[in-house]
Amino acid sequence: MDTAKYSRLVDISGPVSRETFDRLVAFEEIFRRWSRHINLAAPSTLEALWERHILDSAQLLSLEPDALTWLDVGSGGGFPGAIMSILLAEKRDSAVHLIESNRKKASFLVSALNEVGITPRVHAKRIEDCHGLVQTPQIVTARALAPLPLLIELTEPWLSKGARGLFHKGRDYRREVEESGNTWRFDLVEHEDKVDAAAIILEVRNPARR
Repeated sequence: MDTAKYSRLVDISGPVSRETFDRLVAFEEIFRRWSRHINLAAPSTLEALWERHILDSAQLLSLEPDALTWLDVGSGGGFPGAIMSILLAEKRDSAVHLIESNRKKASFLVSALNEVGITPRVHAKRIEDCHGLVQTPQIVTARALAPLPLLIELTEPWLSKGARGLFHKGRDYRREVEESGNTWRFDLVEHEDKVDAAAIILEVRNPARR
């Protein structure tokens, strides 16, 4: 086992078993294999896949370590949804749902999670078509999906029922927050991104239209 890699994961996410670490390493290998055939992430980021995507996703666990029900919208190549599925797999009564409308990417998510021994909960549908399909989770996540105003609109049916949004955002997040305020009132907490100093994780609660 790569002890340095494991230690870095624990520093970012909190306590993680060796089996969970092995599953994440296996997922990384599967991701690289599939990436030769379909576009799962920007090719320029693949060299730093562990840090840039896997650890960047795994840090969410440290923000909500007791949450058991998660929903990831626009899951793409599985960040953060597939990573959270692996991290929470050993917790009793946990459930992580992934919504990805692209059929090829949804097939990858199902295959990759099955291959690492995780029961996948992947919905190959549009987000709007899943509002009545996925019951309200504790946490809703999204990464590189849409500007914040649209993101709130897409997830409002869950957030307005008590779910909390954890949304990865880049250096331009303040403009997105300001634009969101034109349409929405919401509670906002800004969390430091432990992996990317130029990024932020926005916690959004209780959205309501103005």
